Amino acid sequence: MNAKEKAKKNQKIHKEKMLKNTIIFLAFIISVLYVVILYDHYFGRNNVYASETLAKGENIKISKAKEIDIEEVITENIKEGQKEEYIVQESTLEYITKYRNNTNLPKGRIQVVQEGREGKQEVTIKKIYQDEELIAEEQVASKITKASVNKIVEIGTANYSSNYKAKVGDTLYVTSDRLSVMVQPNEQAKKIATLAKGNELKLLEIQNEWYKISGSGAIGYVKAESTTYIDNSPKTQISTKTVKSKAELISTLSFDMALNKPSGLTLEQFKKVLSDSKDTNKIFQNNAEYFYYIEQQYNINGVFVAAVGIHESAWGTSQIAKNKKNLFGYGAYDSNPYNDAYHFSGYSESIDLIARVFVKYYINPKGTSIYGGEKAAGTYYNGSTLSGINTRYATDKNWANGVYNHIKYLYNKL
Repeated sequence: MNAKEKAKKNQKIHKEKMLKNTIIFLAFIISVLYVVILYDHYFGRNNVYASETLAKGENIKISKAKEIDIEEVITENIKEGQKEEYIVQESTLEYITKYRNNTNLPKGRIQVVQEGREGKQEVTIKKIYQDEELIAEEQVASKITKASVNKIVEIGTANYSSNYKAKVGDTLYVTSDRLSVMVQPNEQAKKIATLAKGNELKLLEIQNEWYKISGSGAIGYVKAESTTYIDNSPKTQISTKTVKSKAELISTLSFDMALNKPSGLTLEQFKKVLSDSKDTNKIFQNNAEYFYYIEQQYNINGVFVAAVGIHESAWGTSQIAKNKKNLFGYGAYDSNPYNDAYHFSGYSESIDLIARVFVKYYINPKGTSIYGGEKAAGTYYNGSTLSGINTRYATDKNWANGVYNHIKYLYNKL
């Protein structure tokens, strides 16, 4: 047999062995499958029987099997019937007020040099229903669609005071960067002109916070706070204003007191009641003047606003208060409070903004004339008292009592 024939024979033997091994392997697999089927058929019945007998109370644990969490099951059952709804709404983006001192203005005079302009934002609201009844509502996201413009207010710090008030016939000057002239004395009226800073006007009529003027070819109404006048009256040294006594001020104090009016405290009284050892970082002490200024501009009880700040920030010690200059947790939603809370560059901004929010949405019914000739939206109005505000402002039902305790504490320091 030559080498070529020998190689062919070996190749044939090898193929026969491979075929034989394959047949043996397949036979083995079939046998195993057959045994598994028989095992499952027989022992499957026993497992059913065993589970029935073990159900009598024996504590049997199966390795690596998930145990049943009874509380989880109950919670899931409670959630049955619940549904979530997400709604995107357009809402107002409030402007920020910046305060700065002016040594050329009489002590305490407030003068607007730039009008604040509201922006717009899209807000996503999550609503949770239980059996078709609304049980919770939360703002979960927002997107600015139109930026707001800061309001800039100058505070007089000169060493003299002036009791002069503008009267019909006076010459006025525009102090803000631009000033709208309206057909009627309200924000919703038709605008007929826009005046620039420094424009000279003649005062024709006074209607609360609005002046009817003529000047620069226009006759209409402008916001009084955005104008000034030449004061030729004698400049006098600062004199102490009529100060209400502690008894007079406390006589107005009650849980049901109306909060849409000033407390009547002077600037010095605000500084007195907000100087306290609990204020370890001296935040309220150093910003006491702004609780006085919001009373002058927005017709709100500044002691109440201070008490809300104390309650929400624990006398300015919360992380949101310290790191974000936010005394009220404004914008802090339950889902992510710290990150969602607004960041302000100074405490005066948060004080001013929360005051306007209360005035516009909580403590005045819809249509009430408020600051700058605007009208209250009254969106969350349920009365001008602590209980009325608590209804929509705080989920904590005891919020009103907590804030009132701080109000009493401050009034008793007079």
